[in-house]
Amino acid sequence: MKADTRTSSRKTMPNIWGEGVLFAFSGLDGETDTQSQFVATAGTDGYDLLIHTPTRRLLKLRPAEIGQVLIATGDVLLADTAGGEIMMTYADWHTLIGRLPEDRPASLEFVDDGDAHKAELIVRMEPCSDGSTLTITEDCTNGDVIVLLLAADERTWSLAFGKHAAEATNRAISAIRLDWQQVMEDRLSIYNKLPELSDPARARLLKKCLSVMKVNTLSAEGSIDHLWSTPDRVPHRAMWLWDSVFHSFAMNRIDPDSAWLFLRSVLETQRSDGMIPHMSKVDGTASPITQPPILAWGVWENYRYTQHRADLAYALPRLERYMTWILANRDSNRNGLLEWMIEGNPLCRSGESGMDNSPRFDEAMLLDAVDFSSYAAADMTYMSLIAEELGDKERSLRWSRQSAAMSVTIQRQLWDEEDGFYYDLAMDGSRSKVMAVSGFMPMLLENMPAARTGRLLALLHDPQYFGTPLPVPSTAVSESAFCTDMWRGPVWMSTNYLVITGLRKQGKEEEANKLAERTITAVQGWYERYGVIFEYFDAEDKMPPPACSRKGPPLKRYDLRKKIATIRDFHWSAALIACLLLDVQTPMKRTAYIRNSTL
Repeated sequence: MKADTRTSSRKTMPNIWGEGVLFAFSGLDGETDTQSQFVATAGTDGYDLLIHTPTRRLLKLRPAEIGQVLIATGDVLLADTAGGEIMMTYADWHTLIGRLPEDRPASLEFVDDGDAHKAELIVRMEPCSDGSTLTITEDCTNGDVIVLLLAADERTWSLAFGKHAAEATNRAISAIRLDWQQVMEDRLSIYNKLPELSDPARARLLKKCLSVMKVNTLSAEGSIDHLWSTPDRVPHRAMWLWDSVFHSFAMNRIDPDSAWLFLRSVLETQRSDGMIPHMSKVDGTASPITQPPILAWGVWENYRYTQHRADLAYALPRLERYMTWILANRDSNRNGLLEWMIEGNPLCRSGESGMDNSPRFDEAMLLDAVDFSSYAAADMTYMSLIAEELGDKERSLRWSRQSAAMSVTIQRQLWDEEDGFYYDLAMDGSRSKVMAVSGFMPMLLENMPAARTGRLLALLHDPQYFGTPLPVPSTAVSESAFCTDMWRGPVWMSTNYLVITGLRKQGKEEEANKLAERTITAVQGWYERYGVIFEYFDAEDKMPPPACSRKGPPLKRYDLRKKIATIRDFHWSAALIACLLLDVQTPMKRTAYIRNSTL
């Protein structure tokens, strides 16, 4: 029996339902509520949903046969089975609605997470006068209720969250009366904003990327006054600094006004001293460290799409205060190069760098960091551009000169002529000769000597260093620490995107395109196998992402409550792959790490 829906004829929609697929209401469609933790992921069996409330629930949706998945996005599932269609979608942040095959009713239960006994849990079933049935799951300890309302036909259902049973029940009753086909169409309307790529597999991957972008976009809540983005609704939930910039690059192509709000929400977390935290939550708490300073790049790139000068005027003083704080607080030896904060946690020596457990930081000592200094020098160039666009030539010249000075220092101090690579510098002046992807970041700068670009390319191609089957490894193969654990070898979309951008900046278009194509192909392959976009990937392109380590070896069974494994439906991976896919379609709209005039 074919599903009789207006969406069943859609071509090239994501159609793989794999364990860990994020499933939640998007802030692009209305209000969200992160503190409720009413976010689901695809389970291990059938079309089950694992709901990540403080005490988790499992919605069991298990048809007699899986059938054919027609659509699998972050807020719509549609499949065709012998018993009829199976469908579910979000009517609101707190409510799902759905349809089931014949004779396969849904069920709802608590998940035994090992410590579930610590909570007071109540499960009861109540028949209704119209023949429908309510299953009520109440967590008295954490103060939340989720109800499943199954209609008399045992095919139509709704699932709703509330702070008490009456609230959840009323939401479920209201939702079950909705036109589910229209709700589903509303959720899918955003995909009409994408160009249709000629390759069906690539078109499907692009829409999967947009699905991940959408599900990880949230509405204003608590201390965050505007639309904002998160790396992942589970397990991270909060807002991250440089992640948000990468998210904005792709959102510029879909909805540049929303992309601006991603950036503004981060800018508004700025402390009175100018520092911007690397992570902020809706309850107003924030981390004491920052993250790679690429916000000015994000603001300028967004302006290329919106042409809203008022946004530049809003951002510039905040960007200036932030860069002033960095220059005052992250250059302890006052040599014009910047040092990441080093932490005591051996599994995360430098969360501030974004490369938490890189072997660069194994010695737990301050370093004049090549990536930090490169990001800051480049961002000062963008601050100069912003000031120039606003007609303030004096400010523009000041930031241009500071950028040039730091760029010159990077070239003089951090280049190793013998190895043909850029290294961090220890406080005693010796080079910290750990080869990491950070050494390619000076390609983002204006004053990169052509001969040095050539030598970096040689290492990029050499299988003994960075020429892995899937480049660019976060740590060179030659390093004894090289493995599949996060920043100790795996490939990340953020750094690949930066290397691609740097290659284009240095006029190496063909090399950039080859790396972009290899990157897209690898992500596509793992998506087609697992149905999700992963956080990072094995540089040898052999070990599946779930088998890669993440600050220690993975568990045999995927369980985020016991150990965070390689994260699934990771926002910047999806956003940056979307950028690369769209660059092929519309190369003139590529993210630009380019100044209009030389320094």
